Amino acid sequence: MLRFIQEHHLVSGGEKLLVAVSGGPDSVCLLHILDKLQKELTIRLYVAHLNHQLRGAESEADAGYVSDLAHQLGIPAIIDRRDVKGHQAQQHLSLEEAAREVRYSFLAQVARSIGADRVAVGHTMDDHIETILMHLIRGTGTRGLRGLQPITVWQSGSNSLTIVRPLLAVSHQETEDYCHHHQLMPRLDVSNLSLSPLRNRIRHQLLPLLESYNPRVAEALLRTGRITSDDIDFLDKEIVRLWDEIAQEQERAIFLDRERFDQLPSALQRYLLRASAEKLLGSAKDIETRHIEAMMSALNKPAGKKLNLPGGIIFSIEYNKYLISRDPAALSPFPILRDEFQLKIPGETLLPGWRIEATIVSKEQMSEEDKDFIAYFDLDKTGDKLLVRSRQPGDRFQPLGMSQPKKVNEFMIDAKIPNAWRQQTPIVCSPQQILWVVGWRIDDRAKITDNTNQILCLKFQRS
Repeated sequence: MLRFIQEHHLVSGGEKLLVAVSGGPDSVCLLHILDKLQKELTIRLYVAHLNHQLRGAESEADAGYVSDLAHQLGIPAIIDRRDVKGHQAQQHLSLEEAAREVRYSFLAQVARSIGADRVAVGHTMDDHIETILMHLIRGTGTRGLRGLQPITVWQSGSNSLTIVRPLLAVSHQETEDYCHHHQLMPRLDVSNLSLSPLRNRIRHQLLPLLESYNPRVAEALLRTGRITSDDIDFLDKEIVRLWDEIAQEQERAIFLDRERFDQLPSALQRYLLRASAEKLLGSAKDIETRHIEAMMSALNKPAGKKLNLPGGIIFSIEYNKYLISRDPAALSPFPILRDEFQLKIPGETLLPGWRIEATIVSKEQMSEEDKDFIAYFDLDKTGDKLLVRSRQPGDRFQPLGMSQPKKVNEFMIDAKIPNAWRQQTPIVCSPQQILWVVGWRIDDRAKITDNTNQILCLKFQRS
């Protein structure tokens, strides 16, 4: 175990290390060995035990055993109880998921209170093998085949915790033998014998069955985990190298350059999509393989295609980019228009998010400055009774340079206006017609000609 700790840099000298102790042979063995290694590793140990209140007097006896063991070893212990079943009902989780969330939340709070930056847990080689099989049964991607890692970060909301697993190179049988040899008398959790949880069925039924086909199946699974882990390490480095070339980050969104992304191998595409979701959510624990594959399948769909993903994020296809965001509409350069607004001509009109200036100018005063948000019209053709509103069903106008009217929606598609922006794009109208899809095109019938006497200049500015 010492070699494993040193090889994977699981602890740093001079720091506090919290040890999660359930009272079973794995965690008791872990604590006992770490106690022997305290001086060599120059660490200070603390014990944490949570009573899940699921087994009545047995749970109370577990807490008492851990308290006594910590006292015998002279290690400070923090022992508490939490209502796991209440959390399960409130969050609509399985009992195993609820217990895990409550337990790690407790450990994160304890670590923070004592000034420790990581917690050691008693997962063994057996847990590692079972995890690989459990992920495989549930339809994992490549990452799931790694199983348990020596160091991982657990995160839920504002809680985060670095978890280290010093026993991953040790079997459960070895921890039991160790406890027996040192007369530690660990507790037996009878719920581990139940066939209700998937992990227990894998342990007691599936693994023995697989061993009847291949007596060395455990070794094969461990080898698969090692190879997969090496492959993932390489892919992670490639993602770091490619990130700045392909991805652009904003506060609530990540843009992926569509042309460059589409040139990547599928393996890197999957990892970029996962990395993007992870950056937005803070963790990819809710992003499953099926979500990644759904995004991969959507890559060939036309612009405007959207997928709703866990954590409230949306994957959308745009014309020249892929967008992963919590709120694509919030990325529009245009504020939401919830009403119609009459323009003061000439003069200044203020409306939510916009300041609109209307002036009468000569041809010599016309400017190319910020041409997307400045437009010039023949005032005799537009009149001075103009309003600004959002797009409405059935809207049509005759885009500059065209001889026939066109639906505004079709124009927006052809102009490659992102779908999330279309309803927020301002439309300038007269009583007779649409005059301007702001930011893109004016109506051909209101354009300036040699016969124009008065020129109306409209200038939109964000307020």
